[in-house]
This record gives sequence, C-alpha cells and structure tokens, in this order.
Amino acid sequence: MPVAKRGLVAPQNTFLENVIRRCNNADTSFILANAQVVDYPIVYCNDVFSKLVGYSRAEIMQKPCSLAFMHGEHGEAGSLQRIQDALDNSRTEQAEIGLCRKNKTPIWLLVHLAPIKNDKDSVVLYLCQFKDITPLKQPLDDENNKGLSRILQIARIAKSKQQFNQIETKDLHKSSANTSSNFNQVMNLGGDMLPQYRQETPKTSPHIILHYSSFKTIWDWSILALTFYTAFMVPFNIAFKNRESPGGGIDSVALMDSIVDVIFFADILLNFHTTFVGPGGEVVIEPSVIRHNYFKSWFLIDLLSCLPYDIFYMFKRDDERIGSLFSALKVVRLLRLGRVARKLDNYLEYGAATLLLLLCAYVLVAHWLACIWFSIGDFEVRLKMENFSLPDGWLFRLANDLKSPYNFDLSNRSRLVGGPTRASAYISSLYFTMSCMSTVGFGNIASTTDNEKVFGVCMMIISALLYAAIFGHMTTIIQQMTSATVRYHEMISNVREFIKLQEVPKELAERVMDYVVSTWAMTKGIDTQKVLAYCPKDMKADICVHLNRKVFNEHNCFRLASDGCLRSLAMYLESNHAAPGDLLYHTGESVDALWFVVSGSLEVIQDEEVVAILGKGDVFGDEFWKNNGSTGQSAANVRALTYSDLHMIKKDKLMEVLNFYKAFANSFARNMVLTYNLTHRMKFRKVVDVKREKELDARRKNEKLTLPADHPKRD
Repeated sequence: MPVAKRGLVAPQNTFLENVIRRCNNADTSFILANAQVVDYPIVYCNDVFSKLVGYSRAEIMQKPCSLAFMHGEHGEAGSLQRIQDALDNSRTEQAEIGLCRKNKTPIWLLVHLAPIKNDKDSVVLYLCQFKDITPLKQPLDDENNKGLSRILQIARIAKSKQQFNQIETKDLHKSSANTSSNFNQVMNLGGDMLPQYRQETPKTSPHIILHYSSFKTIWDWSILALTFYTAFMVPFNIAFKNRESPGGGIDSVALMDSIVDVIFFADILLNFHTTFVGPGGEVVIEPSVIRHNYFKSWFLIDLLSCLPYDIFYMFKRDDERIGSLFSALKVVRLLRLGRVARKLDNYLEYGAATLLLLLCAYVLVAHWLACIWFSIGDFEVRLKMENFSLPDGWLFRLANDLKSPYNFDLSNRSRLVGGPTRASAYISSLYFTMSCMSTVGFGNIASTTDNEKVFGVCMMIISALLYAAIFGHMTTIIQQMTSATVRYHEMISNVREFIKLQEVPKELAERVMDYVVSTWAMTKGIDTQKVLAYCPKDMKADICVHLNRKVFNEHNCFRLASDGCLRSLAMYLESNHAAPGDLLYHTGESVDALWFVVSGSLEVIQDEEVVAILGKGDVFGDEFWKNNGSTGQSAANVRALTYSDLHMIKKDKLMEVLNFYKAFANSFARNMVLTYNLTHRMKFRKVVDVKREKELDARRKNEKLTLPADHPKRD
C-alpha cells in the first residue's frame, strides 16, 4: 500500500511532545505560558505539576505564570521579583520560590525559566520547569518527620540532598549563559538548543536512511534482482554440480556468488540504519527502536541466507557424496526470498510491476522444475550405466541423439563423462517443463522411466494450478492484490483533479493532500460505518465501546456511568483525524460538540495569540449541559499542531443521553471539567501594547509644552 510505504512525513509542531518526553525522563514538572500576553497566562501544565500542587489542569490554565495565586508567606520576595523580571525581559532565570498547595501545605520549588522562540525568532512561550526541594527546606522536627528516629530523619534529608545534587543550586546569581546551560542539562538536551515552537519535518540522524528515499528505493529493487539471481542460480548449481567443472583458475560463478553474498551482508547493515513505518503510520527514526525491531523480525533469516557457503569449495572433495552435501547447503540461500515477501506491498504498488513479478515467478517455477527434471535424468543415467537392462531415460536418449554417449571416468568410477553439454541439457530440461506447463508437451522429450513419469504427473498438477492461477485469473489476482492501491490511487486522482479544476491555492492544496493521505494511513481505506452496518445493534454497541475505550478510561466523568449509558454514548461518539495546520474551529462558529483529545496536540488562538495548548487527555468545547442545551459561539480558533486523533460527540446526542440517564447526568455535570471553554473569551492585554503605552506616556512627560506668546491665560 503506497501510504504504508512512505508513512506520515508532513511537517509537524512536536514542541509539546518533545518537552513532555524530556521532562518525563527527568521526572520533573513544567508549565507553558504565553510570552506575548500581559501577566503571561499559563497555556499548558503537565500532570506531574498538577499532582504536585493539587490543582487540576483546568484550574491552572489561564492563571499568571508567576503563580501569584499560590504564593505563600514563606517565599522570598527577591526570588519572585527575579522571576518577574526574567518574564518581562524574556531571559533565562532560575530561583527558589515558596508556594502553597491547594490544601495550603507549603512547598519549596526550584524554578528554571527559559524563553521559547518560534520560526521568526520571536519569544512566544515561556517554559517553566520545577523541581521539588521541600525536603531540603524542612526542619528535622517537621510534621512529615514526626515518628522517625533522629538517624532516619538525617538519612531522609541526605537522600533528598543526593537526588538534588543533579541540579546546580549553589550559585543562583550566575549569568544568563550559565543558567541556560544548566537548564539544558536538566532537560537532557545534551547542550543542544531548546526546542522551538514551530513546524519541523521529521529529522533523522546522519547515519539513518529514510526508507522512502531514492537511494533506498533503487537499493531495494537491486536486492530484488539479486534475489531472483540467487533463486535461479542455487538450484542450477546444485543440479549441474558435476558438469564441466573448471580445471583451474577462478570459477566465475563462485566469484559472482561471493560478490552477491557481500551485497546481501551490506543490506543487513543497512537494515540496522533504515527507518520503517510504525503501526500508526508514523515514521520510526529512533536508532535503538530500529535495531530492536530488525533483531526481532528478519535478522536471523537474513544472516543465514548470506553466509559464505562457497568457502567449502576451497577444500578438496574426493568423495562425490561430500560434494553433494556441500552443494545442498546452498539451498539455505533461498531464504533470501523472504526479503521479497516482506516488501511485497512495495513491489506490487503498480500494475506493471505486479505483472512482471508474476511472470518472473512463473519462469522461476519452470526453472526449478527443469533443474529437478535434469537431476532425475542424471540419476537414471547412473542406474542405466550400472544395469543396461533398464529402460533408457530422457537424458540418456538425448545423449545418444546428439552422438555424445555417456561413459565412466576411468580414474573415478563415480564420475560420468560425455553426454550433452550443460547448455544443451539445461535448454532441453527447460523446454520440456515449459511445454508441459503451458500445453501438454510435444513428445520429442518424454517420460519413460517410473521416476520420470511420477515427476511428470506431479509437474502437470502443479502446472495446471499455476497456469490457471496466473494466466487464467490474472485480472482477478491483480484486483485482489491491489484493490486497496487502486482505491487509493483513484481517491488521490479525484482529489488532484478537483484541485486542478477548482484552481485551489497551492498551500491549501498541499494541506488537502496531506489530510487525505494521513487519514488513509489511519483508516487503511476502511469505512468504519460501513463495517458497523454489517453488525447487529448489540454487537455494534460493543464495538463502539471498544473504539472509544480511551475516552471512557481517561476521564473521571464516565466512571459512574452504567453499561447501558456507556453503550449509548459510544454509539454517538465519532472519531476524527486532524493533520498539522487543520482548523477545527474558526472564531464565531457555533460550538455544537464536545471534543476529547486522544493523541497529538492542538493550539487555541485568540486575537492571533496562543491562549492554550491542548494535548492528550484534554477536553474542549462548551458546557451546554449547564446552559439548558443552548449553542454558543467560539471565541477562538482551534488548530492542530501535529497529527491528532480526537473523539467528538454532538450536543444534541449528548443531551439526549443526559436527559435519559438522570443519575449519570448529575455525575457528569459534577465531574466533567473542560480544559478550555471555547465560548469564553479571554480578556488580556498584549505585552507589546503595554510597552508601547508606557513609551508614549514617557514621551508625553518629556515633551515641553510650547504655547504662543499671545495665548490667553486663566487668572
């Protein structure tokens, strides 16, 4: 399938995901604040910070970044002022501050503040990271230490001190550069720049190869050609092992096989550094994940198929049976056909390639049967030379027809001399198998011995099935193997024709194409509603509950819902997919649905300012269950930053369920807390406007009032 080959590679704003991942690795909490709005309102906080202070995310959102609503009496005014100055001047800072949890319990936090810039090099966000240092500030006789012996109390403080040593706090008045360096170390960035708030294409390490790159595509087709070469030469070398062996010099076939072995070994090394498409359509670029995936899947088979089995031919073989054993080891090389099997979707992307591969498979089977047919003839010749009363085999008769009869080698009775040449014997074998596979044969080469007749019967059965499958039903096979590809190309073709016909702008056209491709990657071209239509009502409800299980498990408002209530809600919940840059709501649109973010991240924009960033587990929309079902207008735009999966339920459907399940309605209204209410317009003043007003006021004060001499004066 084409989309599975390439994966999702559109530019994404993965800032939130990067910060969450790095802070989770460091076991720290953080908040994000808008740097261009007065008071720097909080637009996001992670779960660790929410648990640390006791406030929910909805209660923290839109509060000032200075956390004034949590300031306690035990805090230092100087530290708070330094944080405020850093916010006003867009610089990095770190300080110790004292806050109060929701239950009024005092805590001490080490704060790291850093400005985040966008692609225009403007500071748009502040990233505040917190480390709990309360154990270092509490006295030994604190309530939390009561009941512990003096030694245990000291040990507890020492343990906290050891954990705290990861962060440099001795000199909190260092320069901005040193502070930024410490912050980078805490964020596990290894000295790299802080993540920027902008769309970026997926970046790979210098030693990682993209699986859809031109080089990898050409390499894969080259490997396919060498795989067919191996599948052709291995049976040929085994069947004709004793024919016209070179008396000296370099064996060209063995040399070519060795070169192919080296190329396949190089392919193994490349597979350790090649990206692949994950289950969700994402491009996996992590080197450790790539190596682990290859080790678990095809590494062993690929390794066995590229071992240098020709090394056995470096030793002298006096016994023909030992030579036959060494030749049989080459059969392991046929495991290379597994490389074709696992990339068959890539090779079958186009109809012409499908037809070519099917024809190659047909010829390859004919070649294998020809090698077996020759081996049977060679076996019959040996029996004939030992007992001339036996019937003549096809190879013995061919040798007599060509005036080149067989004889034993006087120096080695196990070796035959004479007979048809290798080329003549192979062409005759292939001619017989092809004539039997495509027709009923012409009789000039026929089976006479029992072994030849048994093989002929088996070959005719195989040939009949193979011929009917490949040639008789070629159209059906192609349609079955490429049905998804045909539908995909048809859809893409229709979209492109529509864009061309309607003269859609280039930027919008690219967004449309990316959305279509990403949606196909998520659904695999399967219409969920069409599949559900095949199921009865009860089974359909069970499937819908399973499809929406993440929403039901992540939100407390559904915990008290009965099975019947959950099934009703699941029937009305709809899955949606958003590509980077897609707008879910425009300012002024009616908010007639409740949205649950399952994966990805979105931004809420009001008056061209980011007022909230929504991530996994967040809920946005309107509290219409508290407004008697009235529909409000959106006060902001909602735009996807990354590929996002969302679940949505319409207002009418939700109110229908709430009106029917009264008990659940009360629990839902009590426990459902919107991360962001789109109908509430946030009141704020931009930092730029405030600074401009201050500059104008200062300018007016400094200007001297010049009046003409005859200007009237009030006495």
